[in-house]
Amino acid sequence: MVHQHDESTANEVSTTTQLPSYGSSEEPRVYKVGCPPQKNFAREFRDTLRETFFHDNPLRQYKDQSGSAKFMMALQFLFPIFEWGRCYNLRKFKGDLIAGLTIASLCIPQDIGYSKLANLDAQYGLYSSFVPPLIYAAMGSSKDIAIGPVAVVSLLIGSLLQNEVDPVKNKEEYLRLAFTATFFAGITQAALGFLRLGFLIEFLSHAAIVGFMGGAAITIALQQLKYVLGIKSFTKKTDIISVMRSVWTSAHHGWNWQTIVIGITFLAFLLLAKYIGKKNRKFFWVPAIAPITSVILATLFVFITRADKQGVQIVNHIKKGINPSSVHKIYFTGPFVAKGFKIGVISAMIGLTEAVAIGRTFAALKDYQLDGNKEMVALGTMNIAGSMTSCYIATGSFSRSAVNFMAGCQTPVSNIIMSAVVLLTLLVITPLFKYTPNAILGSIIISAVIGLVDYEAVILIWKVDKMDFISCMGAFFGVVFASVEIGLLIAVSISFAKILLQVTRPRTVLLGNLPGTTIYRNTDQYPEARHIPGVVIVRVDSAIYFSNSNYVRERTLRWLTEEEEKAKAEGQSKINFLIIEMSPVIDIDTSGIHALEDLYKNLKKRDIQLILANPGSIVMEKLLSSKLNEHIGSNNIFLTVADAVRFCTRKSMQEP
Repeated sequence: MVHQHDESTANEVSTTTQLPSYGSSEEPRVYKVGCPPQKNFAREFRDTLRETFFHDNPLRQYKDQSGSAKFMMALQFLFPIFEWGRCYNLRKFKGDLIAGLTIASLCIPQDIGYSKLANLDAQYGLYSSFVPPLIYAAMGSSKDIAIGPVAVVSLLIGSLLQNEVDPVKNKEEYLRLAFTATFFAGITQAALGFLRLGFLIEFLSHAAIVGFMGGAAITIALQQLKYVLGIKSFTKKTDIISVMRSVWTSAHHGWNWQTIVIGITFLAFLLLAKYIGKKNRKFFWVPAIAPITSVILATLFVFITRADKQGVQIVNHIKKGINPSSVHKIYFTGPFVAKGFKIGVISAMIGLTEAVAIGRTFAALKDYQLDGNKEMVALGTMNIAGSMTSCYIATGSFSRSAVNFMAGCQTPVSNIIMSAVVLLTLLVITPLFKYTPNAILGSIIISAVIGLVDYEAVILIWKVDKMDFISCMGAFFGVVFASVEIGLLIAVSISFAKILLQVTRPRTVLLGNLPGTTIYRNTDQYPEARHIPGVVIVRVDSAIYFSNSNYVRERTLRWLTEEEEKAKAEGQSKINFLIIEMSPVIDIDTSGIHALEDLYKNLKKRDIQLILANPGSIVMEKLLSSKLNEHIGSNNIFLTVADAVRFCTRKSMQEP
């Protein structure tokens, strides 16, 4: 409401009180707090729905377009290959060819190793780098992601599957459950994309992901000791205590020195190659070709020396040929459906989180936009197709995507090139892997996952947010000392706990006036900000909901009580006004309205006036609907804290 005062009153206030200078002897104009136009329920529901699920307004490009143009745009939306394919040229193909061949040399040995993490035969890792990348190349919006099996998801699905079915005794059931989990992972990912529910993966915080990935990397590396040391009898558990017990109990009779020599030698070679590539970006190809070089050299060494006769474990047979159909192997009925669904959903969320994070990272480097929901549809579709062609869950690989980026990829065609090389491998080269020692695969996996332990990010998290650090360490230790599932559960639980803590215990602060201005700021942040005699100003830095309304009311009263005691001890004037700065209060529900009403009644008994400053449009609308503005008084709702303080000071002077 606009408050009009005569000039004599204004002059009296300015000369007898220590109010901030406004740069003019004239009374500043006071604006009424605006109220938004009333919306009917249907329009309000539509606007809320649009902001929740369609905040990027994906249909705006179809406006004023012909039917044929809309069809072509829809086709390009679902299959971006029709969009970038129109301007594809030889220069781009050259970049994609080099990148595709480079990541293929990296993915082939990794795929064979990752399939062992998932307790599957080696060919299934190769299958998963043939069909899914082709689907993604047509539907994906990222130019840089390299698709295939990844270490963390392979470990996760292997750990979850073996809890349900023994991969040795019931190999066929285990394989069928793996395909079923992959199918439901694809359904989950595609559904999240189509329904535009991609924001659900944001509930796993960055700190929790850093901890989970680091813990998974340590777990994966420890699991490879059975290959690097040549241990035949090894625990199926993944926690560090069980693994180390299994390692040391087999030290006297279970280790094979020839295997150790191969494993340690090539691990040192791979780490050296990685160091060279990191020190000089021109040599990015060195760590990229190091794994396949290691496989070739190690295989030749074993074949020539017949080290397999001396106890060195080898890959043996990799089935030759392209992916066979596996539609008939997916469980659509029976008790394994629910188990496959549960494993699929968990694996899908981790795969999505990793792929979208990787895609956004490289999109930012190349300055283009990545549609998260479109990515989910592409990833889901490729996993659905993969489950029907003998693949297990594939997603974006950070190591391969980084190599793809540095090799100069231009479009998703690099994935097609990689798939073609994998196809050639499946048709022709697989018999040559017969004498490949398992030790070299273990070394390749260890060198690949070391980069997932991001200690620099952990240090930064500690410096920035201690609660995030607890989340990070909780996820890390949960994976390392318990299991992947427990670590994931801890990561999600702490992420939710942090959200609940921030929602139920929002920050409230006291405001004071910065000398010489009309600005009011947090007195803790600005110690020079002075309190206004007889007035307490509190800012609530959150929406007021049922979960925090009682806390906001009680904390505000506590601020008031503390200031009253302080004023009494210092011999200052009595507190007559409580101003609540509501700029950060983006919303309020019925519980919040009741809390404000209770606060108003409590203050009235203590002869203190409640004043609201700058309530937002949604809050103001609900104050009007509940008629709380009539109880408080429209004259006691101001646009700014400065207006409210001026009113309080003037009113205090007018009282006898």
